[in-house]
This record gives sequence, structure tokens and C-alpha cells, in this order.
Amino acid sequence: MIRQLPRWAWIGGGLLALAAGCINAVGYLCFRHQPVTHLTGTSTMLGIALAHGDRMELLHWAGTIASFVLGAMLSGFIVQQRTLQLGRRYGVVLTIESLLLFAATPLIHDAKDLGLYLASAACGLQNAMVSTYSGATLRTTHLSGIFTDLGMYLGQRLHGEKVDTLRIHVCLLVASAFIAGATLGALGFTYVQERVLLIPAALTGVVGLGYAIYRHFILPRPT
Repeated sequence: MIRQLPRWAWIGGGLLALAAGCINAVGYLCFRHQPVTHLTGTSTMLGIALAHGDRMELLHWAGTIASFVLGAMLSGFIVQQRTLQLGRRYGVVLTIESLLLFAATPLIHDAKDLGLYLASAACGLQNAMVSTYSGATLRTTHLSGIFTDLGMYLGQRLHGEKVDTLRIHVCLLVASAFIAGATLGALGFTYVQERVLLIPAALTGVVGLGYAIYRHFILPRPT
């Protein structure tokens, strides 16, 4: 049941959505003006490049998609399970994401496409880290599914069906945190440009390190 969702999952989901919103704002505001945290717009641009026969653009958008998929593959290899459960190697994934964002920051500042590929891989890592917990979908790098679920739950409520209010709360948490992160990214970009990426880089690094310490030194070992 959704009511079994632990407090650390709520906090972590909100923080990761905040980080993703910040990353995506930088993607739109930087030299390429492109989405980074999801692939719908990227896939559309790939199709446009195919239609126009633009080889360089084709390679760029294909590289962005491949980077995201590679990040998701790495996350799947490390975590191995789709269901959220305390004790899995989320700290390793978050630490790698942090390193990718730290490496991406100066490259994006210098208008290098490689920086966008690293940021895309970081988002693939994050998005693949957790899929579901007790039937609740937890996606933190894009909002199409979140807003779809929110509309569906509200429609069911209007029809008189019973919907757990916490499911609606999950949608509102992720959506509001993502938008807050985008706001933070846009405001930060005004003052420090692409270096605002250092905020989600530091955030994911701190969360990843904290989780790793908890997992190794505090979490009870199975007997």
C-alpha cells in the first residue's frame, strides 16, 4: 500500500525532483536550449533532424538519447531491482550522478555538447533508480506521467471512486518540487549561468554519501 511509503522515500523523492527541475532549466537556458531530464522533446528533435537530413543534428540528438539510456542501464546494473527498498545501492548511483553533473558543469559553460551528454546520463541514472513502491510510480525527472496520474486520480474521485489521498500527495510533491527546482535553476542561471548545476551536483552527492554511510554503518544487516 502507498501508506507504507517510508518518510525517507518522500524526502528523497522531493529532493531528486528538485534537482531534476534545476538540471532541466539549465538545459533550456544554456547554449543548446534543450531538455535534459526527459526524452520526448529530444526524440522529436531527432525525428526533425532525420526529416531534414541534418547529419550533425541527428548525431547530437541520438547522442543525447544514448547517454540517457546508458545512464539508465548503469543504474539497472547497480541497483538491479525496480522496487524501492531500503538497503539497495542507491548511494552508489547518486554519487555517480553527482560526479557526472560536476564534470558536465564546466563543459556546458564552455558550450561543449559532451556536457549535455553527461547531464543526460546523470538523469537516466536518477530516473531508472526507482520505478515503483507499493503500486506508486516514482518518477523524478519528468512530469507527464505525474500529471497524468494526478488527473486520473482526481477524475476517479469526481466519479465517486475511492482513491487514496496519499497517491495525490505523491503527485503533488514531485510536481511542486520539480517546478521549484526549475525556478531555482532559472534564478541561479541569471547570476552564475551553468554553474548553478553545482547545486544539484552537490545535493545528489550529499544525499548519496549520506545514504551510503547509513547503509553501511547504521542499517541492520540481515541475519
